[in-house]
Formats: sequence, C-alpha cells, structure tokens
Amino acid sequence: MNTLYAISHATVEAHDLSRLTEGGHYDPHTVLGLHGYEDKKVIRLWRPGADWLFLELLGKKIPARKAHPAGLFVCEVPHDTKAADYRVYHQNGLLASDPYSFLPTIGEVDLYLFGQGVHYELYKILGAHPIEHQGVSGVKFAVWAPSAKCVSVVGDFNHWNGRANPMRSLGTSGIWELFIPGLQTGEKYKYEIKTQTDELLIKADPYAHSSELRPATASVVASVDRFQWEDQDWIARRAQNKEKSQPVNIYEVHLGSWKKKDGAFFNYREIAVDLAAYCRKMGFTHLELMPIQEHPLDESWGYQVSGFYAVTSRHGSPEDFQWFVNHCHQNDIGIILDWVPGHFPTDNFSLGRFDGTALYEHEDPRQGFHPHWNTLIFNFGRREVSNFLIANALFWLEQMHIDGLRVDAVASMLYLDYGREEGQWIPNRYGAKENLEAIEFLKHMNSIVHQRVPGALTIAEESTAFTKVSYPVHEGGLGFDMKWNMGWMNDTLRYFSKDMIYRSHHHNDLTFGLLYAFTERFILVLSHDEVVHGKNSLMGKMPGDVWQKFANMRLLYSYMICQPGKKLLFMGGEIGQWNEWSCNRGVEWDLLQFIPHQETQRLVEDLNHFYQQNRALWERDFHYTCFEWVDFSDVKNSIISYLRKSEHECLLCVHNFTPAYHADYFLSLRNLASIQEVFNTDAERYGGSGKLNAQPQPHIACNEHGHAVGLNIQIAPLSTMIFKVNFWK
Repeated sequence: MNTLYAISHATVEAHDLSRLTEGGHYDPHTVLGLHGYEDKKVIRLWRPGADWLFLELLGKKIPARKAHPAGLFVCEVPHDTKAADYRVYHQNGLLASDPYSFLPTIGEVDLYLFGQGVHYELYKILGAHPIEHQGVSGVKFAVWAPSAKCVSVVGDFNHWNGRANPMRSLGTSGIWELFIPGLQTGEKYKYEIKTQTDELLIKADPYAHSSELRPATASVVASVDRFQWEDQDWIARRAQNKEKSQPVNIYEVHLGSWKKKDGAFFNYREIAVDLAAYCRKMGFTHLELMPIQEHPLDESWGYQVSGFYAVTSRHGSPEDFQWFVNHCHQNDIGIILDWVPGHFPTDNFSLGRFDGTALYEHEDPRQGFHPHWNTLIFNFGRREVSNFLIANALFWLEQMHIDGLRVDAVASMLYLDYGREEGQWIPNRYGAKENLEAIEFLKHMNSIVHQRVPGALTIAEESTAFTKVSYPVHEGGLGFDMKWNMGWMNDTLRYFSKDMIYRSHHHNDLTFGLLYAFTERFILVLSHDEVVHGKNSLMGKMPGDVWQKFANMRLLYSYMICQPGKKLLFMGGEIGQWNEWSCNRGVEWDLLQFIPHQETQRLVEDLNHFYQQNRALWERDFHYTCFEWVDFSDVKNSIISYLRKSEHECLLCVHNFTPAYHADYFLSLRNLASIQEVFNTDAERYGGSGKLNAQPQPHIACNEHGHAVGLNIQIAPLSTMIFKVNFWK
C-alpha cells in the first residue's frame, strides 16, 4: 500500500510525487490541474524551485499553498470551478492558463492511423503547433518516443528545466503530448527524454518546422499555415497537364553557393527574385534545390538531414521559403526538392537512438549503419518510421507547394549489401540482397503522392540495373515518374574527357546508351556530383586548347539537349566555370566579363528556348519512336547523326566530336523532301568558327530516278548541327 500525502482534502500518492520530483511521470495530468474530491475541488500546480504562487480565479487573485518542498502547490476552490476559470501568475508577473487543465490535443483516430502507418497529415499532429485549444491560445507539443520513461518539453520559457513541463503518454501509441498555453511562434524548445535506464537525452523535435541557425540546434515553434498562397493557377495547370508530355529542363542549384552576399547567405525572398528571373531568361523549366531541409553541417550540402520538416534557417523562416516557392510559380518555374529518406546523421541532438533505443534506425549496425557516409539507415519496416517519411514527402508537396521530389541515393535503399563486404549485411527473408521493406516503402510513397498531389513528380537517383524504377506500381514498378540516367552521364563525361584524337577508340560510349534509353523514363543529368571532390568542373574536364575547350562545352550541352530524355544542368556549367564547385563560395559570375563565357551562357540560353519550342526534342521522350539512327558507324570521324521525331515534326541532329572540318559530308537519308539548318553551335555568336549551312537548304542527293537518297552538308568542328527535315509521304 502506497504512502499518502494529505493535501487539502485530497490525496497524492507517494510514487506520483516521486515521479514529479525526479522527472519521471508518464501521466502528470492525473495529478496536476483541477481535480475533484468528494464535494470539493482542488487545483494542484507544479512549479519546481518556486517559493510562492498566486492564481487568478474568476478575476480574483488568491494564493496557493506550498504542499511539498519540491514545488507542489495546491489551492482548494469551489466545487463548480471549471478549468477555464483560473490562470496562474508567473514569476514575471504575467498570467497564463495551466498546462495541466487541458484535454489531449490528439484524438483516437489520429493515434490509430499513426499506428497503422497511414496518417498522411502526421505533420499536423506531431511537432509543435501554435493553436487555440479549448478557447486558449498556446502551443501543442507532441512527439513519438515509445520506449521513454518520461518526456518533458524544455525551453527558454521554463529555463530548460526538464522537471517543469512533463508530457503525458498517450498509451500504446508511444506519443507524448502537452499543450502549453501562452506560448507563441519563435519559442526555442527541445524534448528532455528519460530513458528506461534513467539516461537523460536532450533532443530536437523530429517534426519541427524551424530550427536555430547552426551551430545551435534547438527547435523553434513556427507556423506553416499562415502564408497566403497566390499560385492557384499554377497548381491547377500542373494537375491538368499531369498526363501530357512536357519539356523538363532542370537547373540544379545549391542555394548557399549560387550567390553570396558579402560571404553571407541570401534570404529565401531575396534569392527567389534573382533565381526566378534567371531561370526564365535562361529557359529552364524547373529549379532543383539541393536539400534545404535543416542540417547541421554546411559541407554535407544538406544531404545529412537533422530536421526533415524544417527549411534550413540559413536562408530564413518557413514563411520566407513559402514566398520563394510562390514567387517561382508566379514566374512559371517549378520547384523540385532533393529529398533524403534513406539515412540521417548520428548527431546526438537528432534522430539517432531517439528514446534510448534504435527507434528510427535498425538496432543491428549491419542494417542500421551506413559505412559510406557514417550515417544511420531508416528502419523502413517499422510502420511509424515509414509514416514519418511518407508524411514528410506530402508535407513538402502539399503544405509547401513543392512540385516534385528527387529522391537521393535510391540504390542504397534498395540493396541490403550496398557499400558492404561479404558478411557485413543481413539477407532478406528469402536469402537475397533486396531490401523488401524499402521497396514497399517506395511503392507506398509514390502511390500516395500521385493520388493526393496530381501532377507532382517523383524522380529517383538510382545507379543500378534495378528494373522498372520508373514504371507505375500497378505494372510492377516502384512508381517513380523518372529516373536519373547515371549510365549516360558516366559514359558521356568519360568520352568527353578523352583527347579528341583518341575519341574514335571510345565511340561505343556514345552509342551504348541508346540500347537501354527507353527501358526507363530517364533524365539526362550533368549534376553536382560530377564537378566536386577532385572531379574537376565540366570546363576543366574538356581537352584541347582554350577554343577547343569552349567548343567541347558547347558540344556537350547541345548533345544532352538532343538526346532522348529530360534534362538537368548544375549551376555554373552554363557559364563555363573553370574551378570545380565548392559549397563555401558562389558561382564565379565574374567570369561573365570575358566574352567566351558570355558566349557559352548565350548558347545555353538559346538552346534551352530552342528545346522548349521544338516538340521533337521532348514530346515522345520516353518512347523509342522519338529516335531513329541515321548513322552511328562513322567511328573514324567520330560523327553521329540521328532523327528526333514527334507527331508533326522531325529534327536531324548531327554531332562532330573532333576539331576536323568537313566541307562536303554525305549523310544517307532517303525520301527527304526538304531540310533547313535551325541551330548550329559553331555560330560566331557562340564563339564558334562560323561554319554554317546557311544557304536556303543543303544539297539533297538523288539517284538516277530522282529519288532523294541523302544530303551533303558542311560539318563544323566540335559542334552540333540541328536541321528541320521533311519527308515525302
């Protein structure tokens, strides 16, 4: 039988007092707040360290009696007193309602959906949210920590005292909840978690919408519901066009180093104006942002995320970012976010061993630790973890109006042996290496995203031969809309890095990709990964003298534009930046004072607009009928040619990968009716030598019966020539 403390006609069990004083109570609302006893009521208040305490009850100031030296105060009140009738004076003289006089802010349906792993608006339930609850303004806090002995909210408002605001456990859900009246946006907070071994952990909120600027790591109460969106027309068009083929030409950007402001970061609003205008001018359809979710280390570029639901405070507030997205949409620029659901950093304040156990990750390091990146791997088989990530995807798409997610490192998620030696990984239940739980997670995520957000894109960065990555789930695929073509990128850059005299020995690097080009819905990428860590810039990879380097750059970009697949270019490539990218400095815009770099930028701009205006380059991108070889066998001259076709348009693309000039080059092309050169990267306005096919049309060669059998054209050095062609019916 427990010892009882007699406190004003009511009793508090000794173990309850002990839990309060030691910071280990899992249901403080059963002790604190307004409670009835026979025909009376008593208010119990918990203020550790306080010597006195006053209440305001129906407009009257009354003292509470200190009933226990640890900080338990009581006040006997009339039996008809209601929770809304009283408030408490704080030491600063301000009045606030009692956190322990409120009902839970989370309902049974929410708990059930979370337990099943299908609460798709979980970001509205967990985390810190400014709300009005039972007629009182404040902040509701909720966090998942099923193995914790006790969880408290700590912050400036309670002097980071873990005994001051213990949360209540909502049963088997593992969720802890507390409404603290009087708090507002801008409050810094964390969770103090007492583990089953009585270890104290101080953790940032996994669902926080804002965080302190690094190196500080506290979460910050923020609202993402107040912004007045003005992009309704954009969202409607996106949904209407979801089944239509469209041009996709992506500008990949690291916000922190696109431009610097005297060495500091631009605010989201400031950089939005410049970026949107630049993308429109340059003819890009989408911006892809390297991860802007909160991360502790600049040098991780955002790929080691500590705040999955928070935009990084380096550039401003969540509302500032919403303004960024809204402004880009008003300028017809879509926003794709790099999203990292595969792993997370080991920082003590973050997700790792969140409640003293392997909660978000696997317990066994052979499943839960990533040897390449020294990070922790999500346990996709745990429903609550899968729910955390799927709701996160929907948060960015629905709440922040993002248009697509480029999912990072999908290969590392699909395979249990990724980056591991024999004996360092655990096979699946069939003895194979595929991560079945991750595969199911990706299918679930893609299915629900496409169901709830019409027109949103999901894009896989996947580097293996895993099949049907970009096929719908109902066709046995993973459900992505598109997949990065890493093979094309590697083959192409390896080829371009060769001295031109040796390229004939590597002709297969140009042609091999067409054997699998239509097995997936590909994006051709010249991404950040290829211009960092000693790999050199795109310009730095190019062989030859200065003129040849610039010509090779023109050829590389035009070759990508002409090939089947959507397009992506990393910032700096469009101006021919010489140095490889560093996240600690901006793009070298000063280079634009030099004419060759101006000409390179002009080429990219003109090609991008040409791409958008010519349906043959994008209308049937993912179907083999969009492409037809004319000649891929001229190994000696390193020249290839092919047709790009749409329903009503056909383009002939010719690429010369050496500096040799051919004044009268014959191409076999039967039934040709007319031909006109419409783009040539060797134009003088781009810094070329001006070897154009400028006459009304190149010479069409005919046989003795007058039937067209081919054409003779002028082949410019290190260049791409694009012709509009028509054929006899």
